[in-house]
Amino acid sequence: MARSTLLFSLMCLSFLYVPSQSASAATTTAAAINPATTNFIKNSCKATTYPTVCFQSLSPYASAINKSPRQLVSTALTVSVDRAQSTKTFVAKLNKIHGLKPKEYAALKDCLEEISDSADRLSKSVRELKNMGSARGPEYSWHMSNLQTWVSAALTDESSCMDGFSGRAMDGRIKSSIRARMTNVAQVTSNALALCNHFSGKY
Repeated sequence: MARSTLLFSLMCLSFLYVPSQSASAATTTAAAINPATTNFIKNSCKATTYPTVCFQSLSPYASAINKSPRQLVSTALTVSVDRAQSTKTFVAKLNKIHGLKPKEYAALKDCLEEISDSADRLSKSVRELKNMGSARGPEYSWHMSNLQTWVSAALTDESSCMDGFSGRAMDGRIKSSIRARMTNVAQVTSNALALCNHFSGKY
């Protein structure tokens, strides 16, 4: 009975998962987007490991990005924060479900800590980009180094969470649902880091 309740709860949580997107982005229509901006995003995404994911996650914000390398990086980081926070909420809820095996609970507890750290570091990277302002020279390099370090560390946290479910004897639904979400978070974070690296000398 406890296991049935666990699976039912997991299914309910899975249906609630939708990658977050701001209201303004959701209302952006193709007719309102300058084709040049769309091409800018698509061409910029070629520098990432997951260009399709990159374009799909950033194109809804085309009007805000408006061919600005700095705004492109800022948007990519914000998308990563949103996805990490959403996944953190999912893992936290899943961690409270009754009927978990000890190994499942341990893996989920570790993952919650790691995705929490990831979300925090990504949030710091967004603030660092804002604090960078119009900095130049050594000051600019210092801010950029901090930003890249935090995004890289966030990516490591996300990878650690997924590794925690490898080879463990646990419910397949739990493993697949966690890995699906963490894979998406890791991909948008990897893309954000690639865009940051690519445009680090352009603003």
